[in-house]
Amino acid sequence: MKNAAALSGQPATGPVAGAAASARPAPAAPASGSAAPSSGSAAADLSTRDRVTQLLLERGATTAGQLGSALGLSPAAIRRHLDAMLADGDVLAREQTVRGSRGRGRPAKVFVLTDAARGRCGTHHYDNIATAALRWISRNGGSTAVEAFAAEQVAALEDRCRAAMEDAGDDPLARAEALAGALTAEGYAANASTIASGGQLCQHHCPVAHVAAEFPQLCEAETAVISRLVGTHVQRLATIAHGDGVCTTHIPAQSRNTVTTVRTDR
Repeated sequence: MKNAAALSGQPATGPVAGAAASARPAPAAPASGSAAPSSGSAAADLSTRDRVTQLLLERGATTAGQLGSALGLSPAAIRRHLDAMLADGDVLAREQTVRGSRGRGRPAKVFVLTDAARGRCGTHHYDNIATAALRWISRNGGSTAVEAFAAEQVAALEDRCRAAMEDAGDDPLARAEALAGALTAEGYAANASTIASGGQLCQHHCPVAHVAAEFPQLCEAETAVISRLVGTHVQRLATIAHGDGVCTTHIPAQSRNTVTTVRTDR
């Protein structure tokens, strides 16, 4: 979060300035109820905004009402924090996407973290050098070499997640839930949920989003890992690397094949 720095003026010097200063009356004490916020109050505000940031990281696009309910804040209080975060460039506001029929009126407004705020939640280590390395691999080895590199990079992640899912059983949705816990432990802030057509795995943070924006092979390799770990065909519907607020993977309730489908249309 950004903090506004306090500005202090330099005192004037010299005999004229000194006389003028002595002639000025002492500043009046602030009226009751109008005192400047204390340092404790400012610290509390920052703590609350950190909690808002964490919720947005975990949940993705969220309404002010949902944030307020989760944090136990009144509508006015959560709005004050969101306004400050909007002004600081930490969140963006946009209309909520509504699938299917909806009632009258405009959709509710939802809030999402900006790239800058998301980056502070989990630093994208060595993005520039990683991108440069992949460009070199692409120039000298072509797309196949990049794909092989991406597959090798996620192999260790797959091994760790598989070990964490050892007792998850064979049901794909149960395995997706166990995988979400394993990915969260890896820093992906993931969760799984059941929907009408099966299940959905959401990752609200991506450590390599900036690199994957240029090299989608990283997303494709990760999607293949998810498919193997849950034991069924999956379909990647959205990715942070492509500008979506969350990486979303659909897990059908029943699958007739084991082909992994990855969205590459953006």
